[in-house]
Amino acid sequence: MFDNISIPTILVSYVALLFSLSVHEASHASMAYWLEDDTAARLGRMTLNPIAHMDLLGTFVFPILGMATGFPFIGWAKPVPVDPRKLTRRFTQRVGYAFVASAGPLSNLIQAVLFLGLLFLVVKAVAPVAQDEYQLFLFSMKAWKVEYLQRLQLGTAATISLALLSRLVWINLGLALFNLLPMGPLDGAGILRGFLPWRWLPKFDRAQPWMGGILIVLALTGLLGYVLGPVFGLVFYGIESVARLVLHF
Repeated sequence: MFDNISIPTILVSYVALLFSLSVHEASHASMAYWLEDDTAARLGRMTLNPIAHMDLLGTFVFPILGMATGFPFIGWAKPVPVDPRKLTRRFTQRVGYAFVASAGPLSNLIQAVLFLGLLFLVVKAVAPVAQDEYQLFLFSMKAWKVEYLQRLQLGTAATISLALLSRLVWINLGLALFNLLPMGPLDGAGILRGFLPWRWLPKFDRAQPWMGGILIVLALTGLLGYVLGPVFGLVFYGIESVARLVLHF
């Protein structure tokens, strides 16, 4: 199980995960503060410091195990506390909470786009004269071990940059898609609840504990990958199409 552990890959992936989770949680806290709830801000959660957001299991144990074994564990951080009663009365409580919930996945989508743009720039800057830029991009996105990129002999800085940026793209896409699932404690449930008709809310709320249980089963059995896999495939097809245009394939 641990025969193919790559320490450089784990380090690069973990740095990318910590940063992405920190931005995600800080975005929740910042949106709540913008909507006049200072609960998270007073607790020091409106920060990019990963220590403020770390959860022992979700930010350390499960991610490290996943990176070491190849099992698709998804990391998480401590939930940002929100008091819906303090949210601005410009919106209803549940709509205001939906805005707070949406801030996390939205931050991940924005990060994915920004880091994808930076990856394009780095690929164009470091690609050897004889190396097709589009193929280098695809190799960077699909090379799950840093050692694979080292074989290209592009230099330490270029190798780390390609590895880090590609993981930042993948991890942020993963966090966004995962959190948008309308299940249990995930942001998707809070977003959907904010816009459901009132008459549907009792049934929706009663179903959420069951949905949370289903989510745990899907995650622990690896079936979650089959649920999100087709979506990832579609997203990557779009990324490939953009890369062909940007890198002049």
